[in-house]
Amino acid sequence: MKKIKILLAILLIGFTAVAQEFSVNTSKSELKWTGKKVTGEHWGFIKLKDGSITLKNDKTLEGVFHIDMNSINNKDLKDPDYNAKLVGHLKSEDFFGVENFSVATLKITKSTPLKNNTADVTGDLTIKGITHPVTFKATKSETGYSASITIDRTKYDIRYGSGKFFESLGDNMIYDDFVLDINLFLE
Repeated sequence: MKKIKILLAILLIGFTAVAQEFSVNTSKSELKWTGKKVTGEHWGFIKLKDGSITLKNDKTLEGVFHIDMNSINNKDLKDPDYNAKLVGHLKSEDFFGVENFSVATLKITKSTPLKNNTADVTGDLTIKGITHPVTFKATKSETGYSASITIDRTKYDIRYGSGKFFESLGDNMIYDDFVLDINLFLE
């Protein structure tokens, strides 16, 4: 009888420690970008191609997300000509070089356990074929996770309008950091 209880305890512990893999619902998930300049800001959305996350004991073990750089859009400019001009410029070599780098990738490498539905997450972000670590807080909800990541675009060879690389830009300067607000829905 004692052996059966021990075997049951081992089996229960084994089942509760199993990692769970979830796919990202790409049609419901949102990635909102915001870029700022001296005279204002622009914002829009970009879509996920796919993504998955593996969880175990309220801790993210791994995750990989592929971002479709061709899907970048702008939502604050109402004039269709200015909107198209900005989106075309964002897709150009001055910014994301979408013709040659159509996918950006975020790979989760480390996470703390959830505490009050929040975890500290570290990952590798690849834009334009260049990879750098990023850290951010992720918050768990009933449907998935949300996070806000501040990214220094100059680390990914996106120098256009940067005060670090060009002098006398005046009010044409674009700030180096942009923000990616993420709202993931899991399946």
